[in-house]
Amino acid sequence: MKSHSFKCRPQTLLLAIGFAFCAMAAATSGAEDFVVGVETPLSGSLARVGTGMSEGIQVATDVFNRRNGKHKIKLITIDDESSPAKAVAAVEKLASQNVVAIDGGYGSNNIGPASDAASKAGLVYITSGGVDEALTQRGLKTFFRINNTAGYSKAMLGLLSEMGAKNVSIVYLTKEATADLAKDVDKALTAKGVKTTLHAFDPAITDFKPILNKIKLQDKPDVIAMVGYENDYVGILRAAKVLKPEVKAMVGVWSLATSKMWDDFPDLMQNVYGTALLPFPAEFTTPDGKDFAETYKRLFGHEADYLGQFGYVQSQLLFEAIVRAADAGTLKTGGIANELRKTNRDTLIGKVVFDEKGDNPNFSHRMGQHQAGKVVIVWPKDYATGKMNFPGVPW
Repeated sequence: MKSHSFKCRPQTLLLAIGFAFCAMAAATSGAEDFVVGVETPLSGSLARVGTGMSEGIQVATDVFNRRNGKHKIKLITIDDESSPAKAVAAVEKLASQNVVAIDGGYGSNNIGPASDAASKAGLVYITSGGVDEALTQRGLKTFFRINNTAGYSKAMLGLLSEMGAKNVSIVYLTKEATADLAKDVDKALTAKGVKTTLHAFDPAITDFKPILNKIKLQDKPDVIAMVGYENDYVGILRAAKVLKPEVKAMVGVWSLATSKMWDDFPDLMQNVYGTALLPFPAEFTTPDGKDFAETYKRLFGHEADYLGQFGYVQSQLLFEAIVRAADAGTLKTGGIANELRKTNRDTLIGKVVFDEKGDNPNFSHRMGQHQAGKVVIVWPKDYATGKMNFPGVPW
């Protein structure tokens, strides 16, 4: 039997390569890379929370790029150093690099001017780091957030009610978001017949002992409610640990019930409460949740917490809106904002929709408690992963 060899002529080979190239081009027709700008605090007073959000954004990018199969997302990240002026400068620099939207931001006083700068550049700005009500009262068509003050006050009030608190001292930072939440909680508690005392403090404060001493000697509350940011909580808890007021609980809100706070301040965190959508270590049952958790561990070598969860969800919704706008040919004519307004779907923080102001009216938070290195969800009962240690304080 004769063997036959096939000799390819140069013309035939070139033609074959041409057909292969055309087939590949057809297969990837319409595929694009979209660059998203990330402005978030990776240093300064908000570095812990900003880092958590940044990690969630990176996880969302990894998951999206694996799942989408067509378009890809690329990130350009700039550290705003927890400064309003540098947040604006970061957005302006990102706009000059032709990003299609801005993701991130933490602290309402940073987010306000940064999102104004994004609006002037015609860019969508999406966040989970600012709950000041004024942020959604500016008439901006490009601002979106997945959480708000109402969801935080509901969680704090629900926990205080379950504790049966009759006398609450509220220590709060004088910035708009923290002051708004403190006054909302005060108003709601007063309406229920709970005795409250408000104690405002300036961002420049370094010694909380005078406030805590006044609370100890004059207020004599059941619970101290803290409304501030991570450095504020540390200062308040350090002063309380020295003075040891006779209270049953220390309750805070955002950026408190996180693994990072326990890692850095284990002597201050035991039995302290804060808002947390996730227990720590995280537990997920849905395919999306499991992919999020596994990707988080692969990329960063540790378990996800709720800050990463927020960053993940806001980015997931943004990326989906970007590709829908791209496929519709409206990317450069306000399509991303329009597509975000069409959002109506379940996420890792519950169902998210955006109203005409860019707010998510469905948002509701949960309360967690630090317990020996874990964060246990203790309110509401339907989502509880354990029982609260009550009474219980860090000293």
